[in-house]
Amino acid sequence: MGVTPDRTNPSAEQEPATGPVAATTGRGAHAPTADLPTTGDSVAERDADARALASTLRVRILRICLDEPRTNKEIAQLLGKNPATTLHHVRTLVARGFLAAQPARTGARGAREVPYLATGRSWTADLGPGGQQVLLDAFLEELSAADPASVDMGRLGLRLDAEGREELSRRLNEVLEDFRQREPAADGEPWSVFVAIHHDTSRDPR
Repeated sequence: MGVTPDRTNPSAEQEPATGPVAATTGRGAHAPTADLPTTGDSVAERDADARALASTLRVRILRICLDEPRTNKEIAQLLGKNPATTLHHVRTLVARGFLAAQPARTGARGAREVPYLATGRSWTADLGPGGQQVLLDAFLEELSAADPASVDMGRLGLRLDAEGREELSRRLNEVLEDFRQREPAADGEPWSVFVAIHHDTSRDPR
């Protein structure tokens, strides 16, 4: 059983329950597919995963914890949120195995801090209804903070049959999967990629 939350100090961080969730230490979306924690098999498990990811804030927390472990205080500072707010979301992500607690460390004032690392489990999770909008909203929030000079963007209109549509999706996924499985460059900079294919109703026959 995890430590009971400190009601007088909402930003205090507690060690989550031990077990498979706490033991998961994948390197976020960089982990090879074979090493990714599996998503729930039952409908109830998949629904629980989808509910946990049905939050722009939680999706952004996973991205923040992708490369290096972050404490709840650090997460809150990076998102400009109250630590009590982010702690609720962190606990939800830990409970579903999307975040994993790392060994506790001592903070600047001697306080015990628990850093968290993304497990990469969200890569294979079913986002459920509304999940695409959550991803889009998270991307737009992150994009708004980026230097416009660093953004490489394109927009393309195509007319494809079913075979061409499947090929486009497959080849894009192959590229993403290739880069996802590569080891992070030790001296590399953090980059994010967002890809979307949608039916263009504005060009449907009238």
